[in-house]
Parts: sequence; C-alpha cells; structure tokens
Amino acid sequence: MATIVLADDHPIVRRGLRSVLEAENGFSLIGEAGDGLDAVRTVENLQPDILIVDLMMPGLTGLEVARQVRQRVPATKVIILSMHATESYVLEALRNGANGYVLKDEAADELVRAIREVLGGRRFLSSQLSERAIESYIQKAESSAVDSYDSLTTREREVLKLAAEGLTNNEIADRLFISPRTAETHRANLMKKLNLSNHTELIRYAIRRGVLPLDE
Repeated sequence: MATIVLADDHPIVRRGLRSVLEAENGFSLIGEAGDGLDAVRTVENLQPDILIVDLMMPGLTGLEVARQVRQRVPATKVIILSMHATESYVLEALRNGANGYVLKDEAADELVRAIREVLGGRRFLSSQLSERAIESYIQKAESSAVDSYDSLTTREREVLKLAAEGLTNNEIADRLFISPRTAETHRANLMKKLNLSNHTELIRYAIRRGVLPLDE
C-alpha cells in the first residue's frame, strides 16, 4: 500500500484530490497539509512514500518544500501540482528534487498515472510537457549553474517568500515564531546574498525564481 501526503492550501481542491486517491486501489492517504511549512513537518512525521504538493503554497512554495523533503526525508518522492506550464517552473521543480510535475488542468487519471510512475522509480511530467521531451528538461535541470539562491539558508528562503508576499518584519516574525530583529537580520542577509537593493527588486527576483507566481 503506497502512503501519500497531500498538501494544498485550498480545502476544496484537497477534497477533490482526496476522492480521486481514495478511489484507487493500493493508495492510502495518511496526511494533509494546508501550507508549505506544515507540509514539511507532516512528511517528517509520517514518512510517506509520496508527497503531492501545490506549486504555490503559503509559508513555503512547493519548490522549497520539494528541496527540504529531499534533504530531510529522501525516501519520500515529491510530485508538484501546478497551474503553470512555464519551463522555468518545471526546471526549478526538477532541480529541487521533484520526481513529477502535473498540471492542474489535466484529468484526474494523469495524477494517478504520475503516482504510479514515480513509485516505479521513474520521472513524470504531464503530457503537455512530456511532448517537449522529459530528457531535455532533466538535462537542463541537472546542468543549470548554481546561483546565489542556493547560498540562502532555509530560514532565509522562508523570509524571502514572506517578504515578497508583502509581510513586514513584525508579521514575518509572528509567522515564523522568531523575533522582529531576527527577521530583520535574515532579510538583510538574503538581500546582500542576492545583491538586491530594494523591495521592488526582491519581488522581481521572487517572481523570476519561482518563489511568487507570475499571475496569481
């Protein structure tokens, strides 16, 4: 029985996906999460075979969740659910350790097929993406040069996401259970590492790097 954790910030979406998964033989949905931070904690606690996570989550993006899960629970395979077929998102998902990338507008059986492929040790991209050749995506992801984003700590990535969403240092501190001074320090450090000089540049960088969506 393959164990699955489902992470999406929309309860209606989770309910629909839950119905799909529960109708399949051999799948057991053992946990759910409504934000990225909770998704990582839930995977650490439950150690599922598969994590299905939305690309754009509050707290941490699905990309960052994939990266942290790869580091903390390497046995768990990650499938990203996304509205975006943009190449940059696909490449970042693969670079961060995702095993599958499924577009939300695909039929439910596409997700089921993705789970079975990933359980079988293979990568999976939605049919729209696969037509562009999965090997090309994988090669690009593996050959991408390391950039300054990789120098950020996990906490700095969390602060980057929340700052890009418009939260103040005090609000970031409340969300992450740290002091405002610590939030301010993390913010200053990540701005320096990324060579950003103001909030506008931070937002542009977050969009380009897939931390924020293009059009949500």
